[in-house]
Amino acid sequence: MLKKIFILVTFFIPIIGRADIDLSANEIPIHTAINPKAVALIPADYKFVSPGTLTVAISALNSPPLSVLASDNKTRIGSDPDLALLLADSLGLKLKLVPTAWEDWPLGIASGKYDVALVNIAVTEQRKEKYDFATYRGDSLAFSVKHDSPIQKISEPKDIADLKIIVQSGTNQERILLGWNAVNQANGLQPAELLYVTDDASGSLFIQSGRADATFGPQAVAAYKAALKGKTRVVGLGPIKALVATTTKKDNGLVYALQEAINGVIKTGEYQQILSRWGEEGEMLSHSDINPPGITY
Repeated sequence: MLKKIFILVTFFIPIIGRADIDLSANEIPIHTAINPKAVALIPADYKFVSPGTLTVAISALNSPPLSVLASDNKTRIGSDPDLALLLADSLGLKLKLVPTAWEDWPLGIASGKYDVALVNIAVTEQRKEKYDFATYRGDSLAFSVKHDSPIQKISEPKDIADLKIIVQSGTNQERILLGWNAVNQANGLQPAELLYVTDDASGSLFIQSGRADATFGPQAVAAYKAALKGKTRVVGLGPIKALVATTTKKDNGLVYALQEAINGVIKTGEYQQILSRWGEEGEMLSHSDINPPGITY
């Protein structure tokens, strides 16, 4: 049975049009110095997946500005890989990135396949039962449609009635849509059909061919695509703004070192360089928190 979702009301700061983003320039790594305070917070009994290396799960999808293939068609760049490098540098470690499907990161963290997951994971109260979080970015959700779609606005349940909407399984946005469908059905409206398309190319094809009416996902990705490609436009924001965080296994203690590493690069400015060059200025945080209040459904 579907349960009603209680929604947090919050604000949004838009990402400015990013025609000035230079992907080739963004392939140049941004490094930082070792942070002795962060190193000192690595638990003495913590065993890294690979000794001397920080193994980080990142999105396998091409979802700029979060994660995208570089010009060599194999190197991952984006704001999440950039942050992963800063974390590894701060801890005096090498970096290994593991492209990962969204559905796979929970098991990978639980089984010890990765030290950290950076897959645009929002803090929720349910996830806090199994994982520890150190926040590094704000996160809004957005509805996107084809540039010439007749849809002008999506902001409440009735706006999605009888639409076909692309969404990822197991995400906050899926929960929102399921809750809105329940509201619509209770009011005698047709529910939206949720389309679980897992790769970006197929999602774009669905939108451009009319097989889907809209996508619902991270606002940073939606704004980036709309500004650089012009084939889509954002027509509404999700009803919640979450905090995105590094994700580690519950109670293994690594989260404290990661928080110190994040706060360190906020102070030295590399954090701001990364988010600025990927057009995410509006999602910057002034400091990292451990396990803050999360979304509750």
